[in-house]
Amino acid sequence: MQLMSLPKKILQCGQLQLDLSQPQIMGILNVTPDSFSDGGLYYSQDQAVAHARQMIKDGATIIDIGGESTRPNATTVSVDDELKRVIPVVEKLAQEQVVISIDTSQPEVIRAAVAAGAHLWNDVRALTRPNALETAAKLDVPVILMHIRGEPSTMNQLAKYEHVTFEVMQELQQRIDQALQAGVRAENIILDPGFGFAKNTAQNLKLLQEFWQLHALGYPILSALSRKRFIGAVLEQPEAGERMIGSVAAHLISIQQGACMVRVHDVKATAQAIKIWQAMQHAE
Repeated sequence: MQLMSLPKKILQCGQLQLDLSQPQIMGILNVTPDSFSDGGLYYSQDQAVAHARQMIKDGATIIDIGGESTRPNATTVSVDDELKRVIPVVEKLAQEQVVISIDTSQPEVIRAAVAAGAHLWNDVRALTRPNALETAAKLDVPVILMHIRGEPSTMNQLAKYEHVTFEVMQELQQRIDQALQAGVRAENIILDPGFGFAKNTAQNLKLLQEFWQLHALGYPILSALSRKRFIGAVLEQPEAGERMIGSVAAHLISIQQGACMVRVHDVKATAQAIKIWQAMQHAE
């Protein structure tokens, strides 16, 4: 592991800005019945909005709204269903002083969400769906490109690497190149190495150990490992809700290696850990 500084960059998100030289907390808001950790808890609009407002109070500067579970073997969701789940929540949160991120791979969903007030596209499939590249270029919003192989239903069979970090970087570079060629501006690209997606426990741990190497690609990096199965494997905690401390520790390790965003379930605990780290950074 090598310590790295966070990027000196301001990310423009509509009328809002994110200072990426400070760790930014992305609070997870799954408006789904079947997400691996919190499926069904915030499925109703009122529950979702209340939870989002609590996460903002606790320190989230980004709310990531997802209407489709991407856990292994998750049920496919229609575009209409995803729109019905996501757009009313975006409309309610658009008045808050918070960056709204949309966790979707569907161009139709992100177009409607941006029209409703969303700022950022978080795509686990890295703009591989039809018309996704063109949509990202046209909308001109920040976009997170995540590393995955296959689909959530097939990814576990594709976790075969000679050198996981190097291959993740190679495959992310291919997605970057295609995005740039389609007209996505470099200033709008953020990378996510995809912890838990087409990677086993040993590979996830190696990727966390070598997280700093991802900076060679030249873009800001999100770390999204909250409550993931590999955290549970290390802690011997099969229940996702029992993985908070391990998740916070692993995210802090990511930040020390230059992650400027962390995508988390446990906002308050993560914010407290970051405050301690920041106080240590500025100690005389």
